[in-house]
Amino acid sequence: MKKNQIDFITLGCSKNLVDSEILMKQFEANGYKCTHDSKNPQGEIAVINTCGFIGDAKEESINTILEFADAKEKGRLRKLFVMGCLSQRYKAELEKEIPQVDKYYGKFDYKQLLTDLGKAEVPSCNGKRTLTTPHHYAYIKISEGCDRHCAYCAIPLITGQHVSRPKNEILDEVRELVNEGVKEFQIIAQELTYYGIDIDGERHIADLVSDMADIPGVKWIRLHYAYPTHFPYELLGVMREKSNVCKYLDIALQHISDNMLSAMRRHITKAETYDLIKRIRREVPGIHIRTTLMVGFPGESDEDFNELMEFTKWARFERMGAFAYSEEEGTYSAVNYEDCISPEVKQERLDRLMALQQEISSEIAASKVGNVYKVVIDRKEGDYYVGRTEYSSPEVDPEVLIPAAEKRLRTGNFYDVKITDSEEFDLYGSVL
Repeated sequence: MKKNQIDFITLGCSKNLVDSEILMKQFEANGYKCTHDSKNPQGEIAVINTCGFIGDAKEESINTILEFADAKEKGRLRKLFVMGCLSQRYKAELEKEIPQVDKYYGKFDYKQLLTDLGKAEVPSCNGKRTLTTPHHYAYIKISEGCDRHCAYCAIPLITGQHVSRPKNEILDEVRELVNEGVKEFQIIAQELTYYGIDIDGERHIADLVSDMADIPGVKWIRLHYAYPTHFPYELLGVMREKSNVCKYLDIALQHISDNMLSAMRRHITKAETYDLIKRIRREVPGIHIRTTLMVGFPGESDEDFNELMEFTKWARFERMGAFAYSEEEGTYSAVNYEDCISPEVKQERLDRLMALQQEISSEIAASKVGNVYKVVIDRKEGDYYVGRTEYSSPEVDPEVLIPAAEKRLRTGNFYDVKITDSEEFDLYGSVL
């Protein structure tokens, strides 16, 4: 057990990661050594940042807490703290069920942990983070919360209403990170197209991204978690015209049948969704769209599912994830619908949808062979350097593998790479 060392464990999404990085910076300014997601945690204090989005994520969070609670009981840990979405939502239950945790914090009061350990917030570190990502890229959280209230989603229950960060604060953070060597920025929010609505009633995501793109040293900007309803089309103009805004959009569509879209309270129709995809592809040629789809929502008929399969064939999403509906207590669908589709049917539909996407992904990857792309190098792994094109986000998307024997490459640098081969997801290439 190492004195004055805190091990941080972050579960769930990159928005949680940003919160961990903010807290780590404060603790380091107070003289602690911090590790993140260590394979062998040895600190006297552990902080677990939890996810509470869906059943599997909640289970992973609880299992992690129990593992560290056991370490504490065996004397391998002095103090254990829990923060994040799960404890925001289930604090009272967790305090009762897992009392070995010294204190539970939610999503917004986690800096109280400093005071509880007899430390003070260091004002000069406000707005700064200890990056846990490779030095050349960072996540930028532009807002918190969501006003959408889709039937299945617990996020508004956890995070509350949408709150945009002030634009100048975000731009200052980007400049600061550029000075530290960051070149690539993943823009994240529960719902980024809503940015600015709570400030003056207008959507300002296009202005924000444009101003960010004008900061010297910003090489790539990538956009995550857009919402299809009332999509701000002016954003497409910025993507098209600014060469450092990646032609990449993460936009969760969930379903296509009018029956399902209405039941899910998505406030968009099948026809509008088709029009949206056509317009995005028309206005930003070459764009890669990442989406998430859901199967097994209450009332999903074979016909609804077949419509989803046909839509997936038509849209040919470059990146697609899917999951089976799981009932989240307190949501509109949990209160108003019966989770009537069997786990077996859900799984069969999920398997069919992902098999279709696998085919599409393989064909798209194969079509890249012979082309030249700008690639950023993330790391060296075995006999390969591993990098990404502008069409891939870290950790979730296909990578480019370059034989390390060819020449020495530097992590965080950009190279022109000719694609020589493709697998189902990853590409192989050679530096020109």
